[in-house]
Amino acid sequence: MAKSATILIKLESTADTGYYYVTKKNPRNQTEKLEFRKYDPVARKHVLFKEGRIK
Repeated sequence: MAKSATILIKLESTADTGYYYVTKKNPRNQTEKLEFRKYDPVARKHVLFKEGRIK
């Protein structure tokens, strides 16, 4: 049986609140690092979230 192409990644807040989202990514199709503007409930506003590694 083949392995899944998707990997789990962590989208970390750039507001240094420690908040993060976990999502999936297919590294064969999306070779660059992901960046999204999402809601940070600790900072209570939308901030930039950048891709990081899950330990």
